[in-house]
Amino acid sequence: MSWDFFVPVCTGDLVNTGGINQYVVQDVVSPKQLPASLSRFKAALRSQGPLCILEHFDTCYSVLQHCNSVELGVKEDTLELLVQVVSGLAATLPALLMATSVSAAERKEKLNAVKMSVFLLCKLTETLEVFSCRQSFVTAPGKGGKKGKAGGEGLMQWDTEREKVLQALVQLLQLDIRSLWNLSLVEEEFISCVTCCCYKVLENSTISHVKSKPTRDCVIHLLGVLIKKYNHLLGASVKVIQLLQHFEQLSSVFAQAVSVWSTEYGVRAIIGEVIREIGQKSSEELAREGSGVKAFSSFLSELSGLVPELMIPNISVLITHLEGESHTMRVAVCEVLGDILVRVLCGDGLDESGKADRDRFFDTLQEHLHDTHSHVRARVLQVYTRIVNSKALPLCRYSDVMELAVGRLMDKSINAVKSAIQLLAAFIAHNPYSCKLSSADLKKPLEKETVKLREMTEKLEGKAPVAVIKASELWAAMEPELHITVGTELEPSSETEKDQQEDEDGRDVEEEKVTEDERATAVMIAQYLRVNKYRNAVRLCIKAHSCFPESEMFAALSTLTPETLMETLALIFKGSDEDAAELSQNLPPTPQKEGEKEGEDGELKKQEMLVQYLKDTETFALQVERAISVINTMLYLKTTSVVHEAVQFCVTVCEFSVANSVIGVRKMLPLVWSTDTAIKDAVVQAYRRLYLNPQGDNIRMKAHTLVDSLSELMVDASLGTIQCLEEIVQEFFGGGSNLQSTVVQVLWERFTGKRETSGLNRRAAVLLLGMATRAEREVVLSNLDTLCSVALGEKVTEDFLLARDTVITICGITDHIRQSKGAPFRLPQDHQLFTCLTQALAEGVVMEDPYWQGFMEQAVRLIYFLAESPDQLCSRLVQRSARLLLDQIAEGGEVNKDSGQTQDGSQESSEQGEQVNCVCLAQLLALCGCVAFWQVSHLERSVSAELRRRRGETEEREEKEKGPSSKAKQQSANESAMEEELGLMGASAEDAEAELIRKICETELLAEENLLCAFLPLLVKVCSSPGRYSHPQLTTAACLALSQYMMISPSVCEENIRLIFTVLERSTLPVVRANAIIALGDLTVRFPNILEPWTQNLYARLSDEVPSVRQTAVTVLTQLVLKDVLKVKGQVSEVAVLLIDPEPHITSLALNFFNELATKDNAIYNLLPDIISRLSDPERGMSSEDFNTIMKQLFSYITKERQTESLVEKLCQRFRTAKTERQWCDLATSLSLLSMCERGFKRLQECWECYSDKLTEPGVYQPLLSITAKLRRGAKAQFKAQVDEFEKRLTAVHTRGLENVESPEMDEENQREGSSEKTVMRTPLPTRGRTRSKRGQAKPSSSSHSDDSFVTPQKSRKSKKPVITFSSDEEEDEEDAVMAESETPKVTTPISRASRRARLRN
Repeated sequence: MSWDFFVPVCTGDLVNTGGINQYVVQDVVSPKQLPASLSRFKAALRSQGPLCILEHFDTCYSVLQHCNSVELGVKEDTLELLVQVVSGLAATLPALLMATSVSAAERKEKLNAVKMSVFLLCKLTETLEVFSCRQSFVTAPGKGGKKGKAGGEGLMQWDTEREKVLQALVQLLQLDIRSLWNLSLVEEEFISCVTCCCYKVLENSTISHVKSKPTRDCVIHLLGVLIKKYNHLLGASVKVIQLLQHFEQLSSVFAQAVSVWSTEYGVRAIIGEVIREIGQKSSEELAREGSGVKAFSSFLSELSGLVPELMIPNISVLITHLEGESHTMRVAVCEVLGDILVRVLCGDGLDESGKADRDRFFDTLQEHLHDTHSHVRARVLQVYTRIVNSKALPLCRYSDVMELAVGRLMDKSINAVKSAIQLLAAFIAHNPYSCKLSSADLKKPLEKETVKLREMTEKLEGKAPVAVIKASELWAAMEPELHITVGTELEPSSETEKDQQEDEDGRDVEEEKVTEDERATAVMIAQYLRVNKYRNAVRLCIKAHSCFPESEMFAALSTLTPETLMETLALIFKGSDEDAAELSQNLPPTPQKEGEKEGEDGELKKQEMLVQYLKDTETFALQVERAISVINTMLYLKTTSVVHEAVQFCVTVCEFSVANSVIGVRKMLPLVWSTDTAIKDAVVQAYRRLYLNPQGDNIRMKAHTLVDSLSELMVDASLGTIQCLEEIVQEFFGGGSNLQSTVVQVLWERFTGKRETSGLNRRAAVLLLGMATRAEREVVLSNLDTLCSVALGEKVTEDFLLARDTVITICGITDHIRQSKGAPFRLPQDHQLFTCLTQALAEGVVMEDPYWQGFMEQAVRLIYFLAESPDQLCSRLVQRSARLLLDQIAEGGEVNKDSGQTQDGSQESSEQGEQVNCVCLAQLLALCGCVAFWQVSHLERSVSAELRRRRGETEEREEKEKGPSSKAKQQSANESAMEEELGLMGASAEDAEAELIRKICETELLAEENLLCAFLPLLVKVCSSPGRYSHPQLTTAACLALSQYMMISPSVCEENIRLIFTVLERSTLPVVRANAIIALGDLTVRFPNILEPWTQNLYARLSDEVPSVRQTAVTVLTQLVLKDVLKVKGQVSEVAVLLIDPEPHITSLALNFFNELATKDNAIYNLLPDIISRLSDPERGMSSEDFNTIMKQLFSYITKERQTESLVEKLCQRFRTAKTERQWCDLATSLSLLSMCERGFKRLQECWECYSDKLTEPGVYQPLLSITAKLRRGAKAQFKAQVDEFEKRLTAVHTRGLENVESPEMDEENQREGSSEKTVMRTPLPTRGRTRSKRGQAKPSSSSHSDDSFVTPQKSRKSKKPVITFSSDEEEDEEDAVMAESETPKVTTPISRASRRARLRN
């Protein structure tokens, strides 16, 4: 073979004349002749094998040339033949490559065949890939989801064929075909031909789908072979970066590819090359659109998850992106660090370098918990969650990260808050400290172990040996002073000193006596030196020389000089220490003492570790408790995802018995009524997980566990909590499982006392039985006798709480609770239940039990729900109770009379006896009020419903009696007329029933022969004479009972309305005022026309000095306003003041009021001018900070441009009537709080004359200046110019004054600018009364009438109100406690109301 095949850069180059011995296509076959040529090629392939490509190359090349015009079948046949050629070459080449000697001609032939076949196959694959992508785009699914039939089949076939092509190329290139080239240097064009085909396949949009996994794997392995064997490393790294920039979906594909190339093919350098390319991207480059930053970020995150250990050597390149502006790259780098920390730098086996890297990475992550971008903060918290779940966080960092996570709960970003909650839940679930986290439980053990540690430390310090100081150190310290002493001893200065020295010598003779042994003398000299007796040591040393002249130790003193004496003393002192050291070294060690010492040290270390562990656990528990208090407040946020995370967190902390965790569990219970299905389901699942899936060895144990957990939840639970829990538990009791029946059995055992249990658990058991009754009435109905005998029998007076809860449980079988249809279910009056109830109520009236009233209210309710003729039963009950009370008073009077005969203080004792009966009297009045209320309810609910039911049955019976024959005789017209007549008859019958009940309430309930009437004068007497009846419980009960009496009829309400409002305003008891507010709210619903003139008195309680009264007032008024019972007027400003109330709960209620009010069209918008007028009134004295806080919240509800525009005009016009500088500042502040739009700004310019003369005040100028700053952001050039001009004008007037700015020159400029602009900037004042408003348009607020409407109205006449004080004991002045007639508001606007039945409180 004389020619060589060179892979062309461009396909068309093969047709042109090539170089010497270079293959050139001789014959390009026409499309019509291609099928015949392909048939010959196919026959040659069968006969000659894969080398036939050398002869039939032109045929396949012609298919490439005419690819757009030939049929699809021709291209598919060509592709199949080329795949067979490549596969054949892959099968035949191994024998050639393994042969020891191959001729050059044969090698060239094989090489040309490989080049030709691979070139043709790759180019044809690229062409078909482009065609299939275009075809899939054209035949994409439409609305019906149907694909074109041909396009769909072709695409499916191509997916299969493409996989075969790639497998054939992998088989061929896996062989070591490099030996076919000279010097094994494979030409670059050949490699590029294959890689271009691979990258073209990767550009397919479906390559990342699951169905494309085989193709994807083939491409990855093919590129891996090329990188490893054919030097494609640099080209691959560059191509990866390029494709990631343009195809975001390839991030996961290339992450998988790079991990395969680095692990399976051992090319680890590819990771370094790719990461280096990404690391070199500048922030400016990544900020550009289309830079592929999302793909880079996703690629890095997924790659670190696959091969985290290979990322560590290149992490320094990526760290630089943490300082860049791209938050997406910062997220990616933080996730890379997280993967490394979780899977590589974890555990205890790290070396020093690994620990240093780990600490550095953790420090970096902690820094980015405070990142400026919320997405980064959220993702870093998620990284930490993964680290904690993997138990890869060092113990020493728990406290710091925990504190940061608690801080992130206050983040403005919802995602960051969610992630912080998830991290805290992970901390608790995987905490290394304890399964129960309670700081209170840990406090005592910590104190105990700390005391023990202190005792052990003190004990060891007492045994510790004294520290030994070296002799050389001591000698160095004493040498200066000793040198002075030596000099003094050797050279006495005078005779006097000699005499003194002789005297001292005489005293120290015994001390300085030289021993017989020179060694003992030397030890004595050393001891003198140690105790600082330098003079004695020097003298003894001099004497020792005279006693031992031949001694080596004192030989130097033959010449007595200070130097020789110092040398001798040094020798003696140091030498003695060394001898002692040698002596101590020669002594045998005491192993027993050493062992004891080591044991004590070990115990001390263990104790120190225990104390540190308890300290860390307590710190962790305190941080968890702090997090709980914050997360509990998030349970009622509007964001569903945050609420869901908060619910899951409450479940987690409850499972770990964290202190105060039950608070959150109880707080989320009302969410079972949420309208959001996701939140409701989350709460239900949480309670099932915590309380309804008990653990135990058998069903009995499970039942006891379930009852214990539910009982714990119900301890001290409010009625609302119990109702919410009932919604969840009744579903469990309705299941009918073995566990459910066992639980009911256990509850009965606890209630009856068969199993010894506390009173709280008995009450919880009976309430749980009531919840079971909602699912199955027979649970309680079949055991009524048991309930009566246990809780309502002879011992009922011992535990009224158990009796109350038992009555609540029995109420579960009534029709009012179960809402059943048909004949009402009632029990006869002589039933044991009512006998027990009436006896307990009557006996309790004359007792002083604080829990009797709660029992009484539930018992009277049950009587009216369940008894036949409950009015008769309650009448006898009230009569019996009053008789008992009179008997008690009579007995007390006899006692007082006897005591009055023996002593003169009869008046004092009689007063004392009357005081004792105040509680009993209060209980009797409370009973009367309760009976009156439920009597009205019984008439308007039960009796009315029964009348309707009976009327319906009568009508049905009459229709059946008429029969079908009579109906057939009637004409169609008559039928329609009859239907109308029947409808009118039904309506009139219902009205007649309602009128009957109303008449009964007005005439019969309080008739003279009715027992209830007898107590009404007493109630009025007690309420109107607080001086005589000053007992708190009596006053409270009387006021509440009087309000219940007022529910009976309008006449009673009108007669006593002034008295109730007098009590509301002047009572000294907060509970009385709170009860009065609630009662007046009910009366407002029932008799709105009577209460409407008193609305202002209700709003006045919003400023009560007691928080509980304010809270009650805002709750009641919220219900009345939102249900459209009360008209929304300017008094709402009092609710606005509560937005800055010191009590957080009251603030939240006020905020909820305005949130709900904002849902009504234009409600807040209409009220705002009046609210501003009232709050900025100088007489109120509100600070500017409080005013700004309130207005900021209220203006947040103004979102419509038209509302903003109108408010701008109204507020500007109010500048004219504002009298004080403070009012000007408040108006300017209000303007600045509006979300100003272009139309609003135009209106602000038009109203220039309203406020221009006030601009010299900084409090007016600065807020208006802030408006221009807001408008300038993102404004267009033309509008920005207008804003700048307005700002210049503001500044000019502020600095120079209006007179200096509004000069004739400026007037001329305005005239030149045109009439339109002149109108905008200088609006003349309209003439009074000339402007007439049109329907649908805002009234010109510059008129005098409009001006006055936004100013706090001044009272034209102040009527002097009579001074009203509570009466003392004088009976004749008692009526002064009621408001005078002049104080009574007059009815101004009648309010239409619905039927009485619809308004009565349940």
